[in-house]
Amino acid sequence: MKIAQVAPLYEAVPPRFYGGTERVVAHLTDALVELGHEVTLFSSADAVTKARLAPVRDQAIRLDPAPLKSDLAAHLSLLAEVRRRADQFDVIHFHTDLIQFPFFETWNGRTVTTLHGRLDLKDLPGVYQRWPRFPLVSISDAQRRPLPFANWAATVQHGVRADLYAFHAKGEGYLAFLGRISPEKRPDRAIAIAIATGRRLRIAAKVDAADRTYFEEQIEPLLAHPLIEFIGEIGDGEKSAFLGGADALLFPIDWPEPFGLVMIEAMACGAPVIAYDCGSVPEVIEDGLTGFIVRSDEQAIAAVGRLENLDRRAIRLRFEQRFSATAMARRYVELYRRLGELSEADVGLAAE
Repeated sequence: MKIAQVAPLYEAVPPRFYGGTERVVAHLTDALVELGHEVTLFSSADAVTKARLAPVRDQAIRLDPAPLKSDLAAHLSLLAEVRRRADQFDVIHFHTDLIQFPFFETWNGRTVTTLHGRLDLKDLPGVYQRWPRFPLVSISDAQRRPLPFANWAATVQHGVRADLYAFHAKGEGYLAFLGRISPEKRPDRAIAIAIATGRRLRIAAKVDAADRTYFEEQIEPLLAHPLIEFIGEIGDGEKSAFLGGADALLFPIDWPEPFGLVMIEAMACGAPVIAYDCGSVPEVIEDGLTGFIVRSDEQAIAAVGRLENLDRRAIRLRFEQRFSATAMARRYVELYRRLGELSEADVGLAAE
């Protein structure tokens, strides 16, 4: 198949540091190439990919040192280039939320749009009612709940490249928090759990400008505790050692997480996950096998004491079975073909 993958331009593909959507796009694109498909990646020029690269910006937006930038202008240029070449592809796979809808109505039957974010926002229902013919992919069933009427074609859970994550048979005596410092990610909960259990906590996290005040006022004072170590933002090259060395990843979220990529990254390294029962968590974590699903700080503290009951090799095996990039790519190829058959049937009916 001739497949276009259209990535957002905020981070490189894959990201140098934090970035979930662009990481998934990178791993999906490479896996599709490995499965024998002809893939073109529309992205910024700093992408590293096995596909044909169609660069539409000199570098990803977030790490671009230019003081004045327009996210909207960059993405409009991206869509214009994809539209110019649209007839070259069997399927165009968008990862750019909904900005493409007004420009690709003619091609909607040959598109797939994976929605990567939360969908409980005020203005979203009107958009999906206005453009109902674009096939949509959710990354968890939980993500769909605010928009049950939307044109859902499938749920395809994320996957990552197995070879990037080294298996660790044993942790090194600390708990881990990886991701972003923000109120909904609840790093304060992770710190409280570590202190209550007497375990070291290592925090590798990005601090966005929007969350700077929260970090400085609510989290930074807690970092003075001797059990807490704040590392800052890390990239793929450091994740295996960080996650693999952890006795467990703490995922103490307090929001409807659409997926939670860090959970499967931890599983890839053999590390179990202690996760709060929100959003996609019950679809990703198998309680008692790949980690523990909890509903309170007390349950999370108790779960730390039960980590030795889990088999880290079994955790890695479940990752390979469910969440490898190859498994994800095969599910998307099945969807592409099914949608292609439906599109051809529509053309045939129109001709009759």
